[in-house]
Amino acid sequence: MDDILLLDAIERYRSGNMTPQEKKFFEELRKNNPDIDQMAVEHSFFLQELENLGDIHAYKHNLDEVENKLANEGVIAKKQLKGKARVIYMWNRYRRTIAVAASIAGIVSIATAGLVSLYSDKKKDTHLTELSYQLQKTQRDVDRLKVLATIKPDDHPPKPKFPAAFRATGFLIDGAGYIATNAHVINNAKNLIIENKNGDQFITVPVYVNKLTDLAILKVTDTSFKKVAVLPYSIPKSFAELGEQIFTLGYPREEVVYGEGYLSAKSGYSGDTTSYQISISVNPGNSGGPVLNRNGEVIGIISSKETNADGVVFAIKSKNIYQALEDIKKDENIKLPTRGTVKGLDRVNQVQKIEDCVFMVKGN
Repeated sequence: MDDILLLDAIERYRSGNMTPQEKKFFEELRKNNPDIDQMAVEHSFFLQELENLGDIHAYKHNLDEVENKLANEGVIAKKQLKGKARVIYMWNRYRRTIAVAASIAGIVSIATAGLVSLYSDKKKDTHLTELSYQLQKTQRDVDRLKVLATIKPDDHPPKPKFPAAFRATGFLIDGAGYIATNAHVINNAKNLIIENKNGDQFITVPVYVNKLTDLAILKVTDTSFKKVAVLPYSIPKSFAELGEQIFTLGYPREEVVYGEGYLSAKSGYSGDTTSYQISISVNPGNSGGPVLNRNGEVIGIISSKETNADGVVFAIKSKNIYQALEDIKKDENIKLPTRGTVKGLDRVNQVQKIEDCVFMVKGN
């Protein structure tokens, strides 16, 4: 969809249909991003060739119409060609059109191959894949272009969004503004924010990071954040059972996504006792998402998946959160929810209450 948006932006820029804000940003985007500038040049050339081809067809059609009219009125004699003579005549008549069409096909093929090469992610040959989603600069620019496209000429520009380099998931463990996520998610990040399903963003800082268990806790420092009095789920110390049905909410996309599965092993990768193995479909961006059972209890946190196996995912056990609180209790007063409010509700109502406490984690 990002490529389609860029092509649409190029066409609107070329036809003069952009707002002044869009036009200014798009010109800066081309100046600072050679890949997008090259794409704009190639697509403009492609559109120009299409227009030229249309003009050629229209011109030839007019000539044919005049010739046929004069022949029907007896002004000129039109010789009927047969066999090889007709084939040669047709070739001579349309070879330029065919050449132009072939050239355009070649341009499209080369441009498509270039785009595929440019925007394809390189897969790492490892056993485990971390599930944070790395945002390329081009995608961040496109996200900003999406915002500008909604601005009317008389509108004031919106407050600029946080220029994120990655996207993952986190969830509240204390309604006062404490968020659990993965340590690998925030690794080397200088700035961190969380974003709710409505697009509201809040500044956060890490108060706990444990690379061994891959657990991190963030604290919201933004004064605009509204505290949640009662969290809908609980975080128990007890272990989950083999075969237990589970579900998760996360941000592999720019909107919250639901997934469900079951607990397939009580230990994680290579027998790691600090995590579970679960069978569920996840994608980059799901890292840090809560794993809940049917009673709405958080039993774990999505962390990684096995590269060479479908549906083999690993989640940190929620018991690790309790250990983390012991380590930082002198500095942070965090109260975990011990009793949920969604037990006994159907899954749709459970999700509706829980998704307000699940956030996109972004950083740069």
